[in-house]
Formats: sequence, C-alpha cells, structure tokens
Amino acid sequence: MSIEAAFDPFPILTTPRLHLRQLLPTDGAALFVIKSDFEVTKHYGQEPHQSVSDSLAWIDALRTSYARRTDIAWAVTLKDGTFIGACTLWNLDAGYHHGEIGYELHPTYEKRGFMTEAMSAILDYGFNTLGLHRIEATPFDDNGASKSLLLKLGFTYEGNLRQRYFFRDHYKDQLYYGLLKAEWLNR
Repeated sequence: MSIEAAFDPFPILTTPRLHLRQLLPTDGAALFVIKSDFEVTKHYGQEPHQSVSDSLAWIDALRTSYARRTDIAWAVTLKDGTFIGACTLWNLDAGYHHGEIGYELHPTYEKRGFMTEAMSAILDYGFNTLGLHRIEATPFDDNGASKSLLLKLGFTYEGNLRQRYFFRDHYKDQLYYGLLKAEWLNR
C-alpha cells in the first residue's frame, strides 16, 4: 500500500472494545479533562492545559502534522463513543522506516487493558500498513505504567538518557524502548 493510500482517508482502527478515530475539535473538552490533570501530564513533561482552548490548539497542531504525513493522532473511544484517551504514531521519518508512539488515558480507565488494546492496533497499523521497520517510545524513568505497557507489547529497553529533561524543578531521565517489525510479527 502507498503512503498516500495509508493516510487518505484517515485510518480508523477498531478492536473488540475500542474505536480509534481522528481527533476532532469536538473532542476538546474531553481531552482537556485528561490534559489538565497534573498527575497525568507529569509523565510527559508538559504542564497541564489551562483551558479547553489549549486542548483545541493541540488538536489543531496534530491535524496539521497529519496533513504533512508526519504524525497520526487517534481519539480512543469505547464502542459507545465515550472518549477515554488519545494515541499518536508520530515522528515518522521521511522514508517511513521508523516512528514513535505516545499515549494518554483518562485515569478512570487505567488498569483495564485499554491502552494495550489500542496500542496493539496501532502497532499492527504501523508495521503492516505503513511498513515501518521500527517503532520507538521514550517515557520518563518515573513512568512505571508506561514502562510496563511497553514491555507487555514486546518493546526492548535500549537505554537511558540521564537527566535529559528539566521539568518541574528537577532533571528527569528519559528511557528509550524500541520494537522491530520482525519482533512484533513473531510475538
């Protein structure tokens, strides 16, 4: 499949419990609930959004990067349409050999396997449809839930960039995880 065919129309993904679709401006208020949470945002080095306008600006930026074919951002909803989070496949290199994943989930829906389910669909899409060779993730060292998710998905811990980010008055280590297409297909 060509890259254009993979991006147009927007890739809608479904799983047994979830529907992954394009983030829309109508998701702004629901996304704000997640992105305004101090505990959630500490895990990716961003201060909480202060208003729905901040969340709408973030959605707009993601839609622009999608138009450039460098990032894909999905709204994660339950089958009934309830917005529970967002996932991205971003930093896609020009040759579409590698990309990076990111994710955030409303705390109410944690520890139920939703993010494992959503990310599995995205990894399938990245490797099988986009033809990526490698997908990476870069959580902070203190994000135990993210490290657990990545290991569950088959990622390999590849290294630690010590004190890479200065956030909330101290330096944080950033970890590198990688997953190769062959590893995903042979899991």
